Amino acid sequence: MTGGRVLLASPRSFCAGVDRAIEIVERLLAEHGPPVYVRHQIVHNDHVVGRLERLGAVFVDHEDEIPAGEICVLSAHGVAPEVKARCEERGLRVVDAVCPLVSKVHAEARHYADSGHLVALVGHADHVEVIGTRGERPESTVVIESPEDAFALEANGRPVAVITQTTLSLDDVAPIVVALESRLGPLRRPPADDICYATQNRQDAVKRLVEEATLILVIGSTTSSNARRLVEVAQAAGAQASLIDGESELDLAILDGHTTVGVTGGASTPEELVEAVIARLAAAGYDELEEISVAREDVHFRLPREVA
Repeated sequence: MTGGRVLLASPRSFCAGVDRAIEIVERLLAEHGPPVYVRHQIVHNDHVVGRLERLGAVFVDHEDEIPAGEICVLSAHGVAPEVKARCEERGLRVVDAVCPLVSKVHAEARHYADSGHLVALVGHADHVEVIGTRGERPESTVVIESPEDAFALEANGRPVAVITQTTLSLDDVAPIVVALESRLGPLRRPPADDICYATQNRQDAVKRLVEEATLILVIGSTTSSNARRLVEVAQAAGAQASLIDGESELDLAILDGHTTVGVTGGASTPEELVEAVIARLAAAGYDELEEISVAREDVHFRLPREVA
């Protein structure tokens, strides 16, 4: 097999919100000992979840599964107010690991709904973040997944405000907002910083890789919406692309016919998995490594008072 080049995307892997959420769980385990209960996967990566489980974290689908009085960590994706209310009723010690960017969108949902707007929430209806955001004001919020949904929206005379799932990109949101405006006229537009900087940067990096690489390997779990989207972005730009977990052996047949391979990781993918894939590629003869940078990230989010 002939070898070739590897282009490594930068930025890649953990974003500030994921870093913060994982550190919260690690600190709680260190300070209180296991078990520490986490509602939903803390982040959407099987490797991260497995490592935290070995340290004593217990992941549950519902707060009712947590014994009264125990610690309940809310995942980075956010929850509806009714979830927090149920936690309080059950005497759970809630620690909020919700990404501050998600919390900001929750605040916008409340503000727009309480000021009389119909809230058009652009996102994937079954995504845990969207479920939580919609739960802020469900009677005033409609999830819009596509331009087709936008054209079908009935506002019944109410002013419309748009908010977005943070892990979409500007490219994802733009055609839906255009369709909403075409259907309903002027509306309150989402601020650009509602879009997660990490999502946008990682997608921009993949577009840059595709200028030279014919195959893109995206390292992440199938549960990660942003990792799956990176695959779609690469394919839309004309490259072959695959989502790989970074732990399994690399199927070398996937490299056939490609002399330049791009590598990136989703926002919940640990860097150690990226390094493992780079090592496997080097062993297969792809030992010319170049980092391609499109942005610098220096965002840090403060820890909640429970662990600060």
